[in-house]
Amino acid sequence: MDRNTKSKGLVNFLVLVAFGGAMFATSRFANSLAALVAFMFLGLGKLVAFVSWFHMRLEEREVAEKMEIEELARTKTSSTLFDDKETAFFPARSSREQFEKYFVPGFMVVLMILEFTGAILLWRGLGKVDFMGIPADRMMIATGLFAGMALILFMVGRFMVTISRVENNRLLRPASNFVLLGSYLSILCAAAMVGDKVDFPKADLYLAKTFSVVLGLVALETLITLIFELYRPRLKGKVARPIYDSRVIGLLAQPEGLVATAAQTLDYQFGFKVSETWFFRMLRERILQVLVFQFVLLIISTCVVFIEPGEQALLERFGKPVANNTILSPGAHLKLPWPVDKVYRYRTEQIQTLSVGFTPEKEEHEETLVLWTVAHSKEDNFLVANREQASTEADVAAAGTKKSPPVSLITVSIPVQFQITNLVDWVYNNENGEELLQQIATREVVRFLVSADINEIMSHERLESAQMLEKRIQEAANAQKLGARILFVGLQDLHPPVKVAGEYEKVVAAAQLRQATIIRAEGEAIRTNNLAGAKALSVTNLAEAARIKLELTASARAAAFTNQIPAFKAAPSVYVQRLYAQTFPRAVANARKYILVSTNTDHVITFDLQHNATDDFIRQQAEAINKPN
Repeated sequence: MDRNTKSKGLVNFLVLVAFGGAMFATSRFANSLAALVAFMFLGLGKLVAFVSWFHMRLEEREVAEKMEIEELARTKTSSTLFDDKETAFFPARSSREQFEKYFVPGFMVVLMILEFTGAILLWRGLGKVDFMGIPADRMMIATGLFAGMALILFMVGRFMVTISRVENNRLLRPASNFVLLGSYLSILCAAAMVGDKVDFPKADLYLAKTFSVVLGLVALETLITLIFELYRPRLKGKVARPIYDSRVIGLLAQPEGLVATAAQTLDYQFGFKVSETWFFRMLRERILQVLVFQFVLLIISTCVVFIEPGEQALLERFGKPVANNTILSPGAHLKLPWPVDKVYRYRTEQIQTLSVGFTPEKEEHEETLVLWTVAHSKEDNFLVANREQASTEADVAAAGTKKSPPVSLITVSIPVQFQITNLVDWVYNNENGEELLQQIATREVVRFLVSADINEIMSHERLESAQMLEKRIQEAANAQKLGARILFVGLQDLHPPVKVAGEYEKVVAAAQLRQATIIRAEGEAIRTNNLAGAKALSVTNLAEAARIKLELTASARAAAFTNQIPAFKAAPSVYVQRLYAQTFPRAVANARKYILVSTNTDHVITFDLQHNATDDFIRQQAEAINKPN
């Protein structure tokens, strides 16, 4: 390897350093995201160029060392001192082998980590960035700068790539590909600068995302290269291609060498000349016919379209609806090939949902408990009327509180479910039907809430309010000819803002406690009054029963006395004796009775009606009865 080759490797490194800095400065000047990602490619190219240049230095030292050994071998009678097996006498070759065995794989691992990290971070960053577009006053300057960089990089890169095709200059190829790729990236960045002029303001953002994907592919290729390097067959005397020479970068920098790159890759991996087989030669000769055939087959495949169940599609020819065949129903349909006819699918039978007042958050676990005092989604506040106010200043003074304002804030989470009923109206009458329906629903919600009372809408009038909102949104959508039917409007989550929800809960709790106390007092009053009334009714009924009893008893006694008079007159002694006999058992029914029986007397019954009978009295009576006559 001559010194010119090594100097060209250093030129590659310096060119990438200089134009990498220029690319970064231009990206900041023009606010170009694509140029920022292109700077990452040039930064990786600088690392590859530096390693390639250092590798060239080691090979140059090895060549010089080999020439010195050969010269010494010719001047000495014995060459055993410089046997090739003794690596201690070949430090340059040993250094190069150690470099290729340890440093290059380690460098590839670091390069792969940088590529993967850069691709992931750039993709995430581009997904979150709020792209503001290219400043109009800097667009022309930035375009000129990119064009100038593209021209210089193309001239240098094309020259270096041509030189690298010589076998002894193979180490120039990795860095030269990056230089030439930088030219193409600059051209694309310049084209993205004029995106605003052709009604494509996000061209720079999309181009930056494309560059990020390419960077990810390069990282994947680096990983695959490292894996293949472990199992690649190694033939003695075979000059291996440096593993940091990216085939993806080479293909992007030299797309015309696709077949040659594929042949070199196959030869390198399999260890023999795959490119010289009959199949590969035939494929290389007929590659154009194969590509044309595949392209025709691809175009023919676009003439058949299948519409899935639950879908409808719009058929457009050169961007205009096809007469009498605009809407395609589910099934198979024939059409002209793309891009003459294009089909746009829509889920017309699917019930879709849009959100008013909140932005749903995707969570791994659904919340089972929703509190007013905890924000569970990104919610918006709306104005709502507050009709419960003190009517006079005297009421306010008596209550000892401040007069409440006529309006309050309320946080709402209103899902609106709809279905597309007229696909033509939905697509062609408005630019974005779903966004327009979102705006209509939000407007109607705002109008309705400012006329509704906060306490009523949060309690007993929620169902009526939802039905009224559904009717208003449907009428507004019909006025705009949206071609959609509103199926459901749910006032599922109405509550005060999170900051005041705690205080509102205290007010509600106090009102509920007051109402509970009133109801409890009313219940106690009802219970007391009912018990008093029942007791009064019981006393009255008992008195009335006693009166009736006395009256009936007196009447019965009077009737009995009247009926006894004839019996007394008929037989006075019998009547008295019989009445005595009837009265005596009743009178002594509960008295203790003693029966004294004797065997030596006639049947004479004597009643002693003393109140208490002592033992002496009983003994005297028994002696008197048993005493002989």
